[in-house]
Amino acid sequence: MTTLKTQTAGAAGPGARHSAPPAVDRADTKTWRTRYGTRIAAVLWALPVPVLVLLLWDRGVGGGWTLPFGIQMQFLPTPYDVARRLADLAVGGIVDDSYSGTLWLHLYASTLRVVQGFAIAAAVAVPLGILMGRSRTVNRMLEPTLGLVRPIPVTAWAPLSLLIIGFGDRATIFLVFLAAVFSILINTVAGVRAVPPRLFEAAAMLGTPPAQTLYKVVLPAAIPTIVSGLRIALGLSWVILVVGETVGIRVGLGALITQAREQSRTDLIVAVMIVIGLAGFLADRIMMLAVRLLVGRRPLLP
Repeated sequence: MTTLKTQTAGAAGPGARHSAPPAVDRADTKTWRTRYGTRIAAVLWALPVPVLVLLLWDRGVGGGWTLPFGIQMQFLPTPYDVARRLADLAVGGIVDDSYSGTLWLHLYASTLRVVQGFAIAAAVAVPLGILMGRSRTVNRMLEPTLGLVRPIPVTAWAPLSLLIIGFGDRATIFLVFLAAVFSILINTVAGVRAVPPRLFEAAAMLGTPPAQTLYKVVLPAAIPTIVSGLRIALGLSWVILVVGETVGIRVGLGALITQAREQSRTDLIVAVMIVIGLAGFLADRIMMLAVRLLVGRRPLLP
C-alpha cells in the first residue's frame, strides 16, 4: 500500500511541477492583457473628441465661420500651420526663423518657475492647512485675513509685484505661489476637518499615542482631499505663468506668446498654447505618479 502511494505521488509529482508554471504564466498574461487593454480602451475613448475638434477647426478656418462671442475663425491658423510651427519649435529647420528650435529652452525656463512657485505654495499651505483644520484657535485667527486676501485676483498682484520685487524670475514665482497656495490651503483644511471622529477613537483603542495621530490618522484620511487641492493648484500655476512672463522676461512660454502677439503670429500663439496644455497635463500625471509611489495602495483621485 505504501509502495502504491509512493508511486502515485512520484507519478503525479513531476506532472504537478511542470504544470504549475503555465498556470502562473496564464495568470500573468491575463493580468497584462487586462491592464493594457484598459489603457488602450481609454485611449480609444479619448481620441474621437480631439479628432472632431481638429476637423471642425480645419473646416471652420477654410469656411470662414463666425462662432459665438464674435470669434472670426478666418483669422485663425489651420491645424497644419500649427503642427508645422510646433515641429519647427521643437527641432528647427522648417520655418527657419528666430524661434526655430527654441522650444526646449522656453519650456525648461517656464517649468522651473512653475515648480518653484508650486513647491513653495505646497510647503506653506499643507502644514498651515493641517494646523488650521486641527486648531479652532488658529483657524479663528487666520481665516478672516485669508478670506480677505483670497478673492484678490492674481492678475491684480502683477503690477504690484513688479514694483516691490522687480522684473525677472522672482516676480513670476511669486505670482505662481499666490495662484497655488489658496487652493491647497482650502482643500487641506477641508480634508483635515472631514476626518471621522471614529478614526480617532479606533486609534486610541489600538493604543496609538495622541502625538502620533497626526501622521497615522489625520494625514492618511485627508490625503485624497489634499491631492485634489494640489492638482487644482498645479493647473492654476500654469495658467498664471503666462501672466507672470508677459513683462520683463524674454525666455519662457508666456514671453513667447507675448512676442508672437506683438508680431501677429497666430500660428506661434496657438502652438505655444498647445505646449502649455501638454506641459500641464504631463505635470499632473507626474505628480499623481509620485503621490501614488509615496502612499502606496491608498485610494486617491482617478
